[in-house]
Amino acid sequence: MKTNKEAFADYLLLEKKYSPHTVEAYLNDVVSFEAFVKESFDQESIDLVNYSQVRSWIVFLVDHNISNVSVNRKMASLKAFYRFLLKTKQIEVNPMLKHKSLKTPKVVQVPFSEKELKDLLATIEVPVDFEGIRDKLIVEMFYVTGMRRAELIHLMIKNVDRSNNTIKVLGKRNKERIIPILPIIADQIDSYVKERDSLESLMDCDYFFVSKKGLKLSESFVYRLINSYFSRVSEKVKKSPHVLRHTFATHLLNNGADLNSVKELLGHSSLASTQVYTHNSLAELKKVYKDAHPRNK
Repeated sequence: MKTNKEAFADYLLLEKKYSPHTVEAYLNDVVSFEAFVKESFDQESIDLVNYSQVRSWIVFLVDHNISNVSVNRKMASLKAFYRFLLKTKQIEVNPMLKHKSLKTPKVVQVPFSEKELKDLLATIEVPVDFEGIRDKLIVEMFYVTGMRRAELIHLMIKNVDRSNNTIKVLGKRNKERIIPILPIIADQIDSYVKERDSLESLMDCDYFFVSKKGLKLSESFVYRLINSYFSRVSEKVKKSPHVLRHTFATHLLNNGADLNSVKELLGHSSLASTQVYTHNSLAELKKVYKDAHPRNK
């Protein structure tokens, strides 16, 4: 018979459609809380805890210099766990019912400017071989599609449709969306596929982006790749695939795209998630307004 934690993992994977990475993170948080309760209260099971025990864990985490952001993430894991236990009638009262998240500072993502992107794409020098062609395409793909890092890594070769110039992306909770391929990267895709097909080994042949050994790329490799290239043209502290996704959305909005269209391209389930990108667009609008209005001259 499965334990509550095992059943919870199945629920997240099969019903909620969470990624294996997310499920692992949730379970790690639940296991950490279980260890704390056992150590601090000599209690084997966390099925029947009270909120004061949860509060004690929060104090413990804060005292050990765990950031409020990380604490809130752990509490989100516990909330999901106890909601599951309540739903499956394993408990009658949810101990997290009245929990309120810790306050966290608002972090404004600073996108790359259009100049930074143009400078990079105009000056980027890569070897004319498999790895060079692949790396340049990865940079371009992030910027012209706005896809997430995990989506790029898991992009399937069968889902890149050159006949219709579209790609099918599998997003969060296995939600599919179609993104057009811009003409500017169509030829790069063809060049990359030609080099890819000539590799001696293609162990992970279903994946579009692979290493020279034919293996699926890792998340750390893709992060390092983007960070390395953008360190040449940008002094921003954070240079990541997510910042490129943010840049994609901001540049579209700055150039007249409507919010609903950007929402669909990003694969957001609600406009609320997309509206975060309007802050930078508003800054651009204020600049144009200030520079152009006769009363400011």
